[in-house]
Amino acid sequence: MATPEPEVDLQQGLFSHLLELRSRLLKASATVLVVLLALVPFANRLYTELAAPLVARLPAGAHLIATEVASPFVTPLKLAFYAALFISMPMILYQLWAFVSPGLYKHEKRLARPLLAAALVLFYMGCAFAYFLVLPAAFRFLTAITPQGVEMMTDITHYLDFVMLMFFAFGLCFEVPVAVVILAAVGVVDLDKLRSSRRYAIVGAFAIAAFITPPDITSMIMLAVPMCLLYELGVLAVRWLVKPGSLKPDAG
Repeated sequence: MATPEPEVDLQQGLFSHLLELRSRLLKASATVLVVLLALVPFANRLYTELAAPLVARLPAGAHLIATEVASPFVTPLKLAFYAALFISMPMILYQLWAFVSPGLYKHEKRLARPLLAAALVLFYMGCAFAYFLVLPAAFRFLTAITPQGVEMMTDITHYLDFVMLMFFAFGLCFEVPVAVVILAAVGVVDLDKLRSSRRYAIVGAFAIAAFITPPDITSMIMLAVPMCLLYELGVLAVRWLVKPGSLKPDAG
């Protein structure tokens, strides 16, 4: 008995989608690999720059240490890989967009394109904010409260893990406007509800900041205040970009 034609078409469509997905993944992976190979010769220099906010605030004679035999080699390579992902993210997101965009409605594409670009820029801004402002303030506080007789010597791997966690946390926290717009676009909240929820947003921002940042009031305020401002930016973006029923399919 012959296979029904709709089933054959479904199998061919699924196979073609899988082939395209593989192609997109290979292109994204190749980009990361090329950038990683370009960064490997500068891995130690990258780590020196990453450690600068802490090293500049260590007491005289103090320094970072490596507690594992392979750490001086492996840790800078880990940083080079993270940096390659960071640099390659526009290409990775482009490949993701190229894969999913054919299945979106026109009005969904109009909303998704600026949101995707804004998400990328805001994540980079969050990482830069953490590196240039928050980490120096946090390390200044941590070195100042070190007990008498205790010498602060941080392991290089633990330092890398801590800084990467801070970058990721601040990058996500800076996505507040994107999250607000998405919630409004899918109908979870509307503009009036966002405006009336400002007090809860402020409390939530300080609670998240207290949980994420190192245990000093300066770092907490330095994250909570931008999150509150970004919430207001999200409210403005909802007013400009999101119309009632904006995610309903276009007529016809």
